[in-house]
Amino acid sequence: MRTPFAAVLASLLLAACASAPEAPPPAPVAVTAPPIKVGIALGGGAAKGFAHIGVIKMLEANGIKPVVVSGTSAGSVVGALYASGMDAYAMQEKAFALDESRIRDVSLFSGGVVKGQKLQDYVNELVGNRRLENMKKPLAVVATNLADGERTVFVRGNTGQAVRASSSIPGVFEAATIGTAHYVDGGVVSPVPVDAARELGADFVIAVDISSKARGIADASSMLGNLGQSITIMGQKLGAQELARADAVIRPNVNDIGAADFEQKNRAILEGERAAQAALPQIRAQIAKLQATRDAQARATADAEAARQREAERQQRCAGQQGWTRTLTRDADCRAD
Repeated sequence: MRTPFAAVLASLLLAACASAPEAPPPAPVAVTAPPIKVGIALGGGAAKGFAHIGVIKMLEANGIKPVVVSGTSAGSVVGALYASGMDAYAMQEKAFALDESRIRDVSLFSGGVVKGQKLQDYVNELVGNRRLENMKKPLAVVATNLADGERTVFVRGNTGQAVRASSSIPGVFEAATIGTAHYVDGGVVSPVPVDAARELGADFVIAVDISSKARGIADASSMLGNLGQSITIMGQKLGAQELARADAVIRPNVNDIGAADFEQKNRAILEGERAAQAALPQIRAQIAKLQATRDAQARATADAEAARQREAERQQRCAGQQGWTRTLTRDADCRAD
């Protein structure tokens, strides 16, 4: 009797001292961050704004599709059409069919400047009377408050009216009235609205700069020439500060296209395509690098959370294995507690 009893007792003791089989580690889960949210900031430049269409056309053709849009002046016109759901080819078709008389309503009672109502109505017609907040892509339209010179970013309200305000070039257009405030061209304070695109949530901002560049002056004794050159220099310096905050800058070669030279819209579109194509390798590389960094951060966060959960589960399991009666049956990873 002693021998069988001793054998059974020894077996029980050995079983009690044996470690519980460890569960296999969970299979690793692929963790990636959300796709980089690309924004495009379209600058002002009157008739040179057709270049924006070429830029968008080339970006989309190569798989880079901005999901948020900001625009100043001419950029706000193209930005509104794009944000409404029009692709670059549809915008190009509208550009070719544009009759300048559709957007120019000269007021003889205000010094011969353009009122802007026709532009407002034309834009609203093209976007199907969608309000800013109902656009298919988030859109920010930048204008300048004439009372205090502050930048105003429209993200809600009448789209055509906001575009009219953003495009009201001083001395060419009447100031646009919205509520009790008066607004002029957004290029006065934000020639290329990089910050507005960032405020819409863009992770990566592509800026399109079509602004005029100072290239000397033919007649320094000309008052109007000096004024124009001074305005160009001011805009150039102001724009440089905001452009420095962009992740990529595309500069179509349109500096010699006049502000009212609508006949060169085809060339402007082509120059936009060329400039975007040249910038594509750098843009792709930057986006890929940013995405890889975000993915690594997401994996590190997920790994830290998984480790925290495993430790919490271990502590909960080990808490039930305390006391001298359970010492021999305690899991291996609980014996150090």
